[in-house]
Amino acid sequence: MAADGGGLKELNEIKSQFRTREGFYRLLTLSESRRVGPGLPTSTAPTSTTPGSGGPTVVPSVPGVPLGPASGLSSGSLPPVRVSMVKLQPEDDREEAERVCFNIGRELYFYTYKGIKKAVDLNKPIDKRIYKGTQPTCHDFNQFTASLESVSLLVGFSAGQVQFLDPIKKETSKLFNEERLIDKMKVTCLKWIPESENLFLVSHASGNLYLYNTEHSCGTASPQYTLLKQGEGFTVYACKSKTARNPVVKWTIGEGALNEFAFSPDGRYLACVGQDGCLRIFHFDSMELQGMMKSYFGGLICICWSPDGRYIVTGGEDDLVTVWSFSECRVIARGHGHKSWVNVVAFDPFTSSIEEDEPMEFSGSEEDLHDPVHFGRVRTSSTLSRLSKHSSKSGPSVTYRFGSVGQDTQFCLWDLTEDVLYPHQPLSRARTLTNTFSTGIPPSVSGGSNLATEPSTGNAIPRSLSRSNSLPHPAVTNTSKSHVSDGVVPFSIGKFATLTLQERKDKNADKEHKRYHSLGNISKSNDKINIMSKPKLDTTRILGTTLCPRMDEVPLLEPLVCKKIAHERLTVLMFLEDCIITACQEGLICTWARPGKAVSYLLQSLKLPL
Repeated sequence: MAADGGGLKELNEIKSQFRTREGFYRLLTLSESRRVGPGLPTSTAPTSTTPGSGGPTVVPSVPGVPLGPASGLSSGSLPPVRVSMVKLQPEDDREEAERVCFNIGRELYFYTYKGIKKAVDLNKPIDKRIYKGTQPTCHDFNQFTASLESVSLLVGFSAGQVQFLDPIKKETSKLFNEERLIDKMKVTCLKWIPESENLFLVSHASGNLYLYNTEHSCGTASPQYTLLKQGEGFTVYACKSKTARNPVVKWTIGEGALNEFAFSPDGRYLACVGQDGCLRIFHFDSMELQGMMKSYFGGLICICWSPDGRYIVTGGEDDLVTVWSFSECRVIARGHGHKSWVNVVAFDPFTSSIEEDEPMEFSGSEEDLHDPVHFGRVRTSSTLSRLSKHSSKSGPSVTYRFGSVGQDTQFCLWDLTEDVLYPHQPLSRARTLTNTFSTGIPPSVSGGSNLATEPSTGNAIPRSLSRSNSLPHPAVTNTSKSHVSDGVVPFSIGKFATLTLQERKDKNADKEHKRYHSLGNISKSNDKINIMSKPKLDTTRILGTTLCPRMDEVPLLEPLVCKKIAHERLTVLMFLEDCIITACQEGLICTWARPGKAVSYLLQSLKLPL
């Protein structure tokens, strides 16, 4: 019994270090601790503002605001703790170049981040905000416009609003969806469009995704929409208005909540995961569905692209991490190490070793590569060509490192090596999806072309530029050719256009619309679209296909590291050059120094008890 008790104690022990092939990662010891509570200075608090009824109220920093049991709010009922960081461009290298933002309960903090060199002084926030009537759920900095004088920050709330503010100037503040006329459900994720000063995307628990422009207002009435594009499991609408207003575009994706989305490193593709358990990848400018995957079971919660944009990792309610190949449109591996839902997945770009040889060659035609009707099949020819290219190599030369944290308080590290990416004997047990999903997917209907230059709403999206120095990806270059043909203006350059055969839509048509419908018969009678209903995805028929292979049909990864590092569910995982940052729901934000990085530094840990 004593031995069993000792083993249980060791299992539940919170780890403060772990070892990989690079060496020891160590949790920085507490050098300085500050508590959020009585005695906090109020000189740095923002000016009191009241955006309006139904919107979040920003009040001065009030000493002693309880966020624990005294206030009746437990960590389980609060939104997840989130951390956002932005890197500035200081003229003096001695100046601190990073800023960090995090939410705890109803509070939002903004600090100068000093890495592993020095602990953050919680008595000196650059900005602190306490909200009434709603709670921050997520936030995102605009890295493209960030400077020492100004930083653009977006904050999403549990009641559906979105706030645009500048925590440095403390004078710029704008509220979107203030009256909740656009969407009443909580904001689940928001991000700036890469290399854009004004455009950003917001997803809600309703399953809707909205494109906003900071220079446009939201209007005083509920927005009316006109159909822009429709495909299997998604519909895109443009806001119908005589003047420019928000939202610019509305996406309805899947069934249930849309949990998270992420842009590819080059900014061309948008990957979304939702409560229906589906991963969907879109070409953002043309709104074409490029690929899809289904979870083993349950919803998908989190998503991340590899640094070179070749792979996507997801995590969710099946307790698995799933690696999906963007070029082959198939699951190439699953990882099992968590005992509960996976909340966050992230690649480590500083440990991943990626060869920079010639781009992958696809022997199939360009039409086969991008035709959405066939995205569910395995591209055997391209796989074999890559296998022959790598079969002569003596050892693994490609390694992707990614991590995951979950509800089970476990932190896992995974290595995706060449023997998994390019196996000598390709797995062929997964049968292709026939007469189940792919064959029933019609090309996205746009009633002619969604790339028309005929203006309809006055809202335009500027074309996204090349947004990173990531490795070349063949799907990127080929897609750019396939979607922008001679004589056709890209969607992002031209004005929004409605369907050629459908210029107007009855205001009650949105209520009659159901997801997972395909656009069947288009009729101009009564100015309505007659939509032929289509059944939902049949999980039993999907299992065992390339959309959702069985467990024994793909390699099963084991974690390189699997350690319990918290008492509450983990909600944050970030890989920085000199450290790893994690956070849990109880408000403990920890810094793990990389091997050799913490020798002469004081260790830090931000403890913000609820």
